[in-house]
Amino acid sequence: MTIDFPEPTFVKVNDIQLAVHEAGDPEGRPIVLCHGFPELAYSWRHQIPTLVEAGYHVMAPDQRGYGRSDIPEAVEDYDIHHLCGDMVGLLDAKGLEKATFVGHDWGAIVVWNMATLHPDRVEAVINLSVPFMPRAPADPVSIWERRMGGDFYIVHFNRQPGVADAAFANNARQLLTNMYRTKVWENPVERGPGMGMINMSLQEAPRGEAFMSDEELDYFVNTFERTGFTGGINWYRNFTRNWETTEGVPQKVELPSLMIYGEHDSVGKSPNLEEHVPKVEVHTLDCGHWIQQERPQETNAIMLEWLKKQGL
Repeated sequence: MTIDFPEPTFVKVNDIQLAVHEAGDPEGRPIVLCHGFPELAYSWRHQIPTLVEAGYHVMAPDQRGYGRSDIPEAVEDYDIHHLCGDMVGLLDAKGLEKATFVGHDWGAIVVWNMATLHPDRVEAVINLSVPFMPRAPADPVSIWERRMGGDFYIVHFNRQPGVADAAFANNARQLLTNMYRTKVWENPVERGPGMGMINMSLQEAPRGEAFMSDEELDYFVNTFERTGFTGGINWYRNFTRNWETTEGVPQKVELPSLMIYGEHDSVGKSPNLEEHVPKVEVHTLDCGHWIQQERPQETNAIMLEWLKKQGL
């Protein structure tokens, strides 16, 4: 399968260079697509043509630490203020006051924080997989460590720096082949809550079904074999720092918001999303975690219908 995917332009933002895959009429309504881990702007390949056809000016960056964007060395350069600052810098570089922001996985965390840290730069919010997570009562990494143990992958990323980075880098094709799967819930396996993501890099027999072609998978594999995974993992290593530096930030998103869940996603649904996001519309698709890639047509239809209702 050949996907017509725009080549990036390089934009100087927030002291780094960001590779931005841009398409559509520059005078169209701006919409920014924020990918998750371990992904790339290419994760939005099915959405970009549809949004362009609908008249939007689409910007999909390889975010800080990914793809052809810069990969700073310092862990603290990946905190939420830098990540959101990159998006603000992108708007500034394009001469835009606001945009609709769309996020998946870690990209959703960035977009929710854009809505609380920089609400004046956000027109509306569309997020997939990860709901709004109000600020924890204590350091979230310590909470996960007590509840899930030291092998829980986020705890492992923080407490054993470099170990997961090497395991992923040495097994990039196997890792991504095993991760980018659908219908894995039809063949469940017994495993503890901890090192599942890390151990997946070593499994030889993936479960479920592939949802992308070999050519599409090669795009991801070739990129991560070149860049490694440390940039993306460093986002996780800032959970404590993010918690420390966001005290006093309002824990409510007052902007028009769309939330799309995957019914079989390992990321759970929020039991009180409307309490923190009162203007939210919620949809659930019959898929796993990689929502916009597993169910591209359904995702696109929901997004376009919701944007139309918002007059965006």
